[in-house]
Amino acid sequence: MATSKVLGYLESRKNLTGGALGLVGLVLTFTGVAGPYWPVVVAGLYGAGALIAPPERPAPPAFPDPSAQLDAVREDFGKLGGYLADVDLPPTPAARLTELTDLLAALLEPGWVAEALARDPEGVHALSRAVRQDVPEAVDAFVRTRWWTRLTPGTEPPELHLERQLSLLREEAERLASALRDAEARRQETHTRYLEDRSK
Repeated sequence: MATSKVLGYLESRKNLTGGALGLVGLVLTFTGVAGPYWPVVVAGLYGAGALIAPPERPAPPAFPDPSAQLDAVREDFGKLGGYLADVDLPPTPAARLTELTDLLAALLEPGWVAEALARDPEGVHALSRAVRQDVPEAVDAFVRTRWWTRLTPGTEPPELHLERQLSLLREEAERLASALRDAEARRQETHTRYLEDRSK
């Protein structure tokens, strides 16, 4: 541990800057400027260099890039599919859920769509939130509420809330797909303008 700290200091900016100014002090000594006080001059210049050198900057944390995050979301989407297969839903919410999961599966499908999505960190976050939080929470809340509703008939059916939640999630996924489509259209238009400008 102590050896690594010593080696770290030897490679640090402070030591390198101090060493460079210490060499200037040696040059001043050999030219006769420092005189008999050359050790003080060399040590003083080394210390000044070590003080004025910028501090070491710690390396930023290595977070996974969006494509690696998409791989993890794709894996979690597979787990979500297994969970949803075991849940018994009424026909209308089941149809809405199928529409939503089909759209999410299309967005997560490996290939150029995933590559376009990987360039949009906000889109990756929205998709991750839908897969890992929003859809499981909506379905689980429905299952729990449906059980309580059977004990207290006459209350508002929980299917209505689930249908609304799934519709909102589908609209959000459609907005994401639309934004990706628009980004690709802008990319195509930009390339067309570039080729037109180049041919002038």
